[in-house]
Amino acid sequence: MEVKHQEVKDYYGKQLQSSEDLKSNACCPIAAPPKYIQEILDLIHDEVKDKYYGCGLTIPNELKGLKVLDLGSGSGRDCFIASKLVGQEGSVVGIDMTEEQLAVANKHIDFHTEKFGYKYANVKFIKGNIDSLSELGLEEGSFDLIISNCVINLALNKQKVLSDAFRLLKTGGEMYFSDVYADRRVSKELQNDPVLWGECLSGALYWNDFLNFAKHAGFTDPRIIESHPIGIENQELENKIGEHKFFSVTYRLFKIDGLESDCEDYGQAVSYKGSIENCASAFNLDNHHNFPKGKMITVCGNSFKMLEDTRFAKHFNFYGSWDTHYGIFEGCGGDMPFKEGSNDDAIPCC
Repeated sequence: MEVKHQEVKDYYGKQLQSSEDLKSNACCPIAAPPKYIQEILDLIHDEVKDKYYGCGLTIPNELKGLKVLDLGSGSGRDCFIASKLVGQEGSVVGIDMTEEQLAVANKHIDFHTEKFGYKYANVKFIKGNIDSLSELGLEEGSFDLIISNCVINLALNKQKVLSDAFRLLKTGGEMYFSDVYADRRVSKELQNDPVLWGECLSGALYWNDFLNFAKHAGFTDPRIIESHPIGIENQELENKIGEHKFFSVTYRLFKIDGLESDCEDYGQAVSYKGSIENCASAFNLDNHHNFPKGKMITVCGNSFKMLEDTRFAKHFNFYGSWDTHYGIFEGCGGDMPFKEGSNDDAIPCC
């Protein structure tokens, strides 16, 4: 384990001097950020941006006043974006194990404090390994939001990382993160290739293993925000990985009591007030739940809870109760594993 960790630190601390040194497109953002994020990025120090190796956007909406934890914060780019969005009353903690990356992040704390007009810094960086979150003295249930950008694939014990993240979140909090996933399990031989691992490819979880890990950790109903296929664009690396397909995916995982393993129908509905900043006309909970302002939308019990039992509650009107269960919620793609057939085929009752 220690050898693999050292390889990662050497790769991101010594071999890579900027994103231009990456050998594939796995650790590169695919979609352009929204305008309000780009405006913050324009304020971020160039050195911080040059040493950014993320694969997605890990900044959700409604961050004002939150306490945020970034797993694998690197040069601090996402931490400084979050720092601007949480405001002076919020706080951000970044964790990374690579000394060179931490040095860049710490060097520019004062720059961003002044740039954002704060009286004091609301961000700090801790040297640590996300495989060992339980050893870093972080208070259980103390964070509103945990983010991570293309880093969990580099962890050796991904189940522990997810379980520790669940433990550190407050009830009603969420983990919102981007990472690389594979369409099949990656062989040990490929995992032992330091370049493939450093490029966020051979450490990628098979997508179904991730879902099982997340649910085992307590994140009962993982929701996809966006997903994109990854083009490696390096013939040597493509020859090594063979038929494996890789995807950049952003997930949100809520820590909410009472979420069910499937989407169940209780006859509930919600309507969005249009009051979330930068989401005046509509709010996207995930890639298949869009809530236009003022329109009543029927939802499953889990989606109802993801809005009512979180920081989004004040932005919605809620209709219905938990008194009556109507079966599986078909709007989320659910279906019974069996169908009603002709009565002529019915089996006689005992």
